[in-house]
Amino acid sequence: MAEKDRIRVEVAYALPDKQAILALDVAAGTTVLAAAQQSGIADKFDTIDLENDKFGIFGNLVAPGQVLKEGDRVEIYRPLIADPKEVRKARAARVRERRAGAQPD
Repeated sequence: MAEKDRIRVEVAYALPDKQAILALDVAAGTTVLAAAQQSGIADKFDTIDLENDKFGIFGNLVAPGQVLKEGDRVEIYRPLIADPKEVRKARAARVRERRAGAQPD
């Protein structure tokens, strides 16, 4: 395969205490999922599930079948542990409770 038929991309994954960004050359027309599989990153992290995890390119959610361009960085996203909306609601409720408790009679 000619050099011009290949593109350079990165595949990234991060945990709070460990992260990896792997650079690789792939064939032009390679998809997000295929690049993640080819990178071997799933062998480095037992928490990766390439069949179910969500993907992004530079912070924008994309489908696993998205075709990559030169220089793209594939990001593999971990599942959310808590719904961010529910976390914000609970935090706001705690703040309201503290404020109500601090009010003089």
